[in-house]
Amino acid sequence: MTSDLSIAEFNDRRLVAIYETVNSYAAGTQPRFYLQLAAELGAVSIVDLGCGTGLITRELARQGYRLTGVDPAPAMLDIARHRPDGDRVRWVVGDASRLGARDADLAIMTGHVAQFFLTDESWHATLTALHAALRPGGRLAFESRNPGAREWEGWTRQARWSADDPAAGPIDTWTEVNDVRDGIVSCVNHYAFAATGEELVSSVRLRFRTEEELSRSLADASFAVERVYGDWDRRPAGPTTRELIVVAVR
Repeated sequence: MTSDLSIAEFNDRRLVAIYETVNSYAAGTQPRFYLQLAAELGAVSIVDLGCGTGLITRELARQGYRLTGVDPAPAMLDIARHRPDGDRVRWVVGDASRLGARDADLAIMTGHVAQFFLTDESWHATLTALHAALRPGGRLAFESRNPGAREWEGWTRQARWSADDPAAGPIDTWTEVNDVRDGIVSCVNHYAFAATGEELVSSVRLRFRTEEELSRSLADASFAVERVYGDWDRRPAGPTTRELIVVAVR
């Protein structure tokens, strides 16, 4: 196995239907970063692992890149296929092992997907599979929350926020932490629907790796780290910067 991803929640049609609403990206963050990186690298072929409903995948395809989107949740890809520009992407249900040997110029993992790989074994297997999917000199880019920033301490009911879904209406969402142990944060995401009074919950476990741990794991998979940014404005990573945004070369 190359993934610890528990896909049950992502196959819940009610959660999948609101996924892009409750996981929207702020202006100037992930979509812009990965679009700019692809342009800077002169990429042609791109692999998006853990692509979800393909928000970034489809935008890259719209710009003319050749995209393969991979996700373990069929319900996510069902939506991705039918969204605008979904027909421009090759969608693959499964994990990184489904890629095989390819010649991609760039592989990305967005939406903090890297944190869903809980064990060193599953993370290494994924990196090894992505290494095989890239051409020599190809790049791997992904982000992981910096454990030094201790972002999970702000995940409380009091930090709830609201989003307005086109179909479901207003939704309040928040995250509550149950346990922090050995670099793994166990938490529960809550989604409260104003129109019906219904509340859905999903349990999540996330691995917070340090910059040193990420660099060592990449070296073990025959990658060389080129850059590590601390946020989407490309400031250098530091002990308490919010993100660890990694660009590595095969």
